[in-house]
Amino acid sequence: MIRISIVIVTWNGKKYVDECLDSLGAYINDPTAEVIVVDNASTDGTPELVQDSYPGVTLIRSEKNLGFARGNNLGIHRTTGEFICLINSDVNVYDGCIERLIKYMETDSRVGLLGPKMQGPDGKSCRSYMGAPTLWRCFCRAFALDDLLPNSKIFGGFLMPYFKADRIAEVDVLNGWFWVTRREALNEVGPMDDSLFMYADDLDWSQRFRDAGWKVVYFPEAESFHYGGASSARAPIKFSVEMQRAVFQYWKKNHGVASQFAYLAIVWTHQAIRLGGYSLLWLATQSRQSEMAFKVKQSLACMRWVLGIEDKRGEQVR
Repeated sequence: MIRISIVIVTWNGKKYVDECLDSLGAYINDPTAEVIVVDNASTDGTPELVQDSYPGVTLIRSEKNLGFARGNNLGIHRTTGEFICLINSDVNVYDGCIERLIKYMETDSRVGLLGPKMQGPDGKSCRSYMGAPTLWRCFCRAFALDDLLPNSKIFGGFLMPYFKADRIAEVDVLNGWFWVTRREALNEVGPMDDSLFMYADDLDWSQRFRDAGWKVVYFPEAESFHYGGASSARAPIKFSVEMQRAVFQYWKKNHGVASQFAYLAIVWTHQAIRLGGYSLLWLATQSRQSEMAFKVKQSLACMRWVLGIEDKRGEQVR
């Protein structure tokens, strides 16, 4: 009988997948666990690596890039375990992490979605939770009020700089790098919204768990390593726009027209402030001009998306 199902979605991340699966070796060879890799039409040899080096892994090969949510749903559909772990391909799972997460879920039957503490490439702990986005919280982030008043819950925004990350706590959102859910909760809440190609899936799924009465819990007593941005690093400006697009798609799903307009106005203002700041830094710091030039292009792309302006290839960005 399968107790633990692990789903990993990958796209052209051969190095990361190899490390991830190597860290999951104990589960690959465990008769009470199953590891499923969904490959989104990689062309870098990722599926061949999985097939040849990890024969105990179930490999699902898609003929096209389905995106993060739809890829995970494809893997979820094949799972049979009591507990389902959705783990990014650029994660190294530390020994004991999954067992500690599941042990905690077994102590509280109302925990529907659980996430561990994240360690980043610099060896430091990274934020893996956030508050649900509201107009006020987005406004605080746009005007850097969360940076100016990091200890304030009122002005702290959705990034929650005031949050004490060393304690177990219910949160609004668990970022989608490493999730554990239980079959009962999954059957009630349903799979991820696969209309969200990439990004904002964590906002949507976490909210749906909470709306259904399930707890969404951050659990720092389990920890794993996350490279972060393995896919988006290949086309950072494009993915920046995709992130804005996805969050607005989530916003439209949950808010009325007036709120949508206000949200877009805040996003545009936020990017305009960034544009001005990075432009000044470009003028003032010769050693960082290339970095600042990139940031300027990134903000311009996001501002153009808000206005619905077509890009140079004639493709509408929103």
